[in-house]
Amino acid sequence: MATSFVCRASATNQTLSFFRLSFNFLKSFSTSAPSDNASSTSSASKKPNRKKKKNLFEVAQFLPNWGIGYHMAKSHWKNVSYEITKINLYKDGRHGKAWGIAYKDGIPADAPKKISGVHKRCWRYIPSLSKSLESKPMSPKSTETVPEIEVQTA
Repeated sequence: MATSFVCRASATNQTLSFFRLSFNFLKSFSTSAPSDNASSTSSASKKPNRKKKKNLFEVAQFLPNWGIGYHMAKSHWKNVSYEITKINLYKDGRHGKAWGIAYKDGIPADAPKKISGVHKRCWRYIPSLSKSLESKPMSPKSTETVPEIEVQTA
């Protein structure tokens, strides 16, 4: 019984070594070093990697309050932008829906509308048109609510 076990083990080892050798033989063909002519042409044809453009949500994620109140436009638009008024973000943080006021030549449209093409990778932030938070006057309602909160906590 021991001899049959030893024979069976040696046959298995021979089979495994055969497969290992054949695999290494095939692998040597796929990873062989290219010739000098091929390497010189491939290095000349290498192009620098292009920077991946961002969709609206990838641009807005770095702005305060996810870009609400800031102006964004597609990179190929001239004199057209959107002031973001609302963002409905999906769980992954890179997709969702957005609404905004359209601006053409600096003149706003009537009401906010849903922005189309928010997932396309061509959006940019326009810093010159964005409202700064310091320039916004505080409404009287917001100053009235602050003392009420203090009274409730005290």
